Amino acid sequence: MSGISSSAPAPRAAAVAIGRVAILVPAAYVGAQMLADIASLKIGVVLGLAVDMGTFIYPITFTLRDVVHKVLGKRNAQTLIIAAAAINLIMAAYLAWAARVPSDPTWGLGDSFSAILGPIWRIVIASILAEVVSELLDTEVYHWFVTRVTTRYQWARVLTSNSISIPIDTLIFTVIAFGPLPGLADDPLSLPWPTVWQIFLFNVAVKFAVTIISLPLIYTTPDPDWSTREEADR
Repeated sequence: MSGISSSAPAPRAAAVAIGRVAILVPAAYVGAQMLADIASLKIGVVLGLAVDMGTFIYPITFTLRDVVHKVLGKRNAQTLIIAAAAINLIMAAYLAWAARVPSDPTWGLGDSFSAILGPIWRIVIASILAEVVSELLDTEVYHWFVTRVTTRYQWARVLTSNSISIPIDTLIFTVIAFGPLPGLADDPLSLPWPTVWQIFLFNVAVKFAVTIISLPLIYTTPDPDWSTREEADR
């Protein structure tokens, strides 16, 4: 009896730890996406190159998505991606409404709020579309790796999925947000194609650097039994 009672706390402790991860990681994922979408409203110059400022935090979401996939499974990861997109869209709509509400005469920062946080819908649409497509693709590549290639080398599964999803994410965002597309050539956000490709290449480089830095996050939780997980995700 003593052996049974002494071993009982271990599964409970593991369940509590997984429960905490199941709360913290999706919250961090959604929070990072929201911060990235807000920061994307500014195009900065880093090392002499143009870059949207959401680029430095957004790539973390790919590794966080991998952790969610690992802990909660493919279907829950897909649900989180769609939920995050809906939350970001609601955030943009709410900020647009807040920017339009007349400011109290005694509040001197109303115009500044509207100018800074009023969403630019072209960037909002480009961001959300890029996020949904690339993160869903990241999910499929990650799942293929762990179920068809190997469950070893966790760093390899993250790098493989991110190496495909990051360029696609960046391509969708930069082309839709800044490309002189048909009907948008005169839009103030439209940039010459050489500048668009400069933004694309620099953003990809930054995102890969952030991926390398955030890579250890995948080791924060134990690997599941992927054969059992695959059955559950069918």
